[in-house]
Amino acid sequence: MEISSVEFKQFLYGVIDMVEEQKDYFCELDRKIGDGDHGVTMSIGWQAVKEKLNEDLQDETDIAKLSITAGKTFLSAVGSSVGPLYATGFMRGAKVAKGKDVLTGEEWKDYWVAFANGIQERGQAKVGDKTMVDTLAPFAEKLEEAYAESNDFYKAFEEALVAGEVGMKSTIDIVSKLGRSSRLGERSLGAQDPGATSIYYILNMFFETMKQANV
Repeated sequence: MEISSVEFKQFLYGVIDMVEEQKDYFCELDRKIGDGDHGVTMSIGWQAVKEKLNEDLQDETDIAKLSITAGKTFLSAVGSSVGPLYATGFMRGAKVAKGKDVLTGEEWKDYWVAFANGIQERGQAKVGDKTMVDTLAPFAEKLEEAYAESNDFYKAFEEALVAGEVGMKSTIDIVSKLGRSSRLGERSLGAQDPGATSIYYILNMFFETMKQANV
C-alpha cells in the first residue's frame, strides 16, 4: 500500500477540524489536573497550521516539507511545553519522508515510530509518568511488532491504536510525575491525561484518513 501527500494533507486538515470539535473536552480534562487550557492551546497551534496550509502549502507535495512546516508552525504558534514535543515528532517523522510525495506502508510505519520516539526523547518522559508518552510508547511498540508479523501497515496501525487507547486510559490510575500536574500528587489520580488523550485522537485521525481513502 501507498499513502501520498494528498492523504497526508487530508489528515492534517482532519486534525484541525477534530481539535475544534474536541477543544472543550480537552480543556475539561486539563481543568482536573492542569491549567485547563490544553484544548485552547491545541486549537491555537492547529489553526496556525491551517493558515499555513491554506496560504503557503496548497501546491506542496513533499511529505517531509509538509510535516516539518506543520511542526514548526505549531511550535511558533503555541510556544508552550507541548509545542517542542509536536515539533520534534513531526520533524523526526519528516526524515523518513525526505523528498517523497508517496510513502509505502513500511515507510509510514517508520514515520510514526520516529514521531513517537522523538517526542519521548524530547520530553524525557516514560510510561507511567502520566503524559502523552503513555499513549505513544505502547502505540509505537505495537506498530513495530504488528507490522513485523503481518507486513500490513493498515492492520498494524489499527492494532497499535488499540494499544495506544489502553495506554491513554491507563493514565486515569496514574499519579502524575511530570509537569504542572505533578504538584497535585495523589490528587491527580482518577483524571485522564489531556495530552495522552489528544495525541490518541490525532493518531486515530490518521487511521480515519486511511479508511476514507480506501488505501
